[in-house]
Amino acid sequence: MDWKLELVAIPVTDVDRAKAFYTERVGFVADHDHRVNENLRFVQLTPPGSGCSITIGTGVTEAAPGSVQGVQLVVSDIETAHKHLTANGVEVSEVQDFPWGRFVFFADPDGNKWSVQEIQRKN
Repeated sequence: MDWKLELVAIPVTDVDRAKAFYTERVGFVADHDHRVNENLRFVQLTPPGSGCSITIGTGVTEAAPGSVQGVQLVVSDIETAHKHLTANGVEVSEVQDFPWGRFVFFADPDGNKWSVQEIQRKN
């Protein structure tokens, strides 16, 4: 039996601002934006090529906005990812090299922290 992680809730204060950040600046695809009722709005966003999405919205999590840390995206080319984020106005760290990969780090407007990794494969 497979157990697949397919959705991670990211707590935000302003859903429209967060949606614009993730789609227009980071490049996620907006899959769904549905208001169930006045207390529940479900927005699902997916990074290109990912089998896992994030959800932002109203009433989707009780976590405090900005409290998520450690969500990681993996890319094949960290330099290209860095240029993409920088060109789209995302405040992103310089590329950092570690024995386990090359990384850049950024945060969304609420302070939820993300890392982007290019895995260094051993031959």
